[in-house]
Amino acid sequence: MSFEITTAFVQQYGANIDLLSQQKQSRFSGKTRMESQTGETGFYEQVGATAAVERTSRHGDTPRVDTPHARRAVTMQTFEWADLIDQADKVRMLIDPTSTYAQSAMMAMNRSRDDVIIEAALGTARTGKSGTTNVVLPTSQKIAASATGLTLAKLIEAKELFGENDVDEDIPLFMAASARQISNLLTDDKITSNDYATVKALVRGEIDSFMGFTFTRTQRLTTDTNGDRQVIAWAQDGLLLAQGSNNITRITERDDKSYSTQVFRSEDFGATRMEEEKVVEIACVED
Repeated sequence: MSFEITTAFVQQYGANIDLLSQQKQSRFSGKTRMESQTGETGFYEQVGATAAVERTSRHGDTPRVDTPHARRAVTMQTFEWADLIDQADKVRMLIDPTSTYAQSAMMAMNRSRDDVIIEAALGTARTGKSGTTNVVLPTSQKIAASATGLTLAKLIEAKELFGENDVDEDIPLFMAASARQISNLLTDDKITSNDYATVKALVRGEIDSFMGFTFTRTQRLTTDTNGDRQVIAWAQDGLLLAQGSNNITRITERDDKSYSTQVFRSEDFGATRMEEEKVVEIACVED
């Protein structure tokens, strides 16, 4: 057999490009109040609670009840993604990666959107006539780590806070936690046998609800100054996501880059915490 026959060996190439492991969809999509916004800064009006006045005499004056008004401000942030594909790349790869790049851009935007919502949930909200008054999440809405991860006791305390704040029971409640915190529940000695089966199904992803909360798993939660993971519980309308209308996806040829193909995506969005009483921060220790 000729020793040169190896030059005739055929090399096989994959017909597809695989996207590596990454969060593809927004984990907060559909779990917040959604608004469309065209201006750089949008204001969202709020009306507070009032109390009825008891009538104590006949033909008395009509009482005047001053209805409290407030507003929250949302400032848009612009996020961009772009990458180039040389014509030579397509020839060498024998595959056109353009559509895969477009998918990657969309996934990157979804993750950025989640980051903006997480920051708004636990960060500083802007209120007042012109949005210049800063409001932080009060300590009364924060559950301490207490040297533990996510526990049944913390879930009960969070649920109780929503009740004490008279949050409408018809509003869905959500909880964003990482895989570690969801697994923590399995080791909680206060979990009953029935609860254990439910939590085990939650860990496996077979169900998404427990203790009145719809869980969403995300690995993008931040940590506090103590290094504890900040799990978030919220009522759906307690967080607002404003989506801009100037969203762009372009696949164009760049004559200034030797006619490479550019995949470009741009989106405007912003978020705010609408009401402190509808958001709870749960600190969880991670060993």
